[in-house]
Formats: sequence, structure tokens, C-alpha cells
Amino acid sequence: MDGSRLQACAADYALQLPQSEKSNPFGPEHDVYKVADKIFMMTTEVRGIKMVTVKGTPEDNLLQCTVYDSVTPGYHMNKRHWISIAAGPQITPAVIEGFVATSYHIVVQSLPKYKRPVLA
Repeated sequence: MDGSRLQACAADYALQLPQSEKSNPFGPEHDVYKVADKIFMMTTEVRGIKMVTVKGTPEDNLLQCTVYDSVTPGYHMNKRHWISIAAGPQITPAVIEGFVATSYHIVVQSLPKYKRPVLA
């Protein structure tokens, strides 16, 4: 999967999640995906490398950076709580959807109950 497909796959999946919205608060080169005004994913390009940045637990993030060659601590984000995923042979649509779903659920669980979307 190349970088464009990686970002498209992540974006398509993110927008299917309940109350997910896309915006560009940091400029047109950064697509930001939020639920209840909280960021759960961002896509960007750094030095010609397209990437997706998502939230995770510190323990899982360390593991993901070890398991996947193209996963690194979050670009321009808290390095413990965010990871950035670039294209690579190990990154498949199912893998990227898993990263996005995990990030979304972490953010939803941190929301006050009255702001949480109804999940099926």
C-alpha cells in the first residue's frame, strides 16, 4: 500500500465512524478527524512521506513501533500517546482500520457520557 492509499483508506474508515468530522484547523496540508471536537486522527505529508497519526495507549504504542517498521512515535504530537504510520509492506487496510478504530475508541471513552456518540 502506498502513502496515498494509506491516507485514503484511513480517511474513508474514519468518516464512517459515528459523529466523525473532518476539518483543517492547522492548514490545508493537515486533514484532522474529530469526534465531539476531540482529535482522533490526522493525515499529513512530511518531507514527501504521507502518514496517518493516531492515538494509542503508551504500552501499545511502544509495541506497535517495535512490530511495524513504518510506525514511529507521533509526528508533532505527544510521543507517548500518538503514533504515526507511513506506508510499508506490513501495513494493510485491515491494519490501518484497526489503528483508527483503537484511536477513535480511546477518544470516545475519554468524553463525558453526554457527548459520546451512540455506538452500535
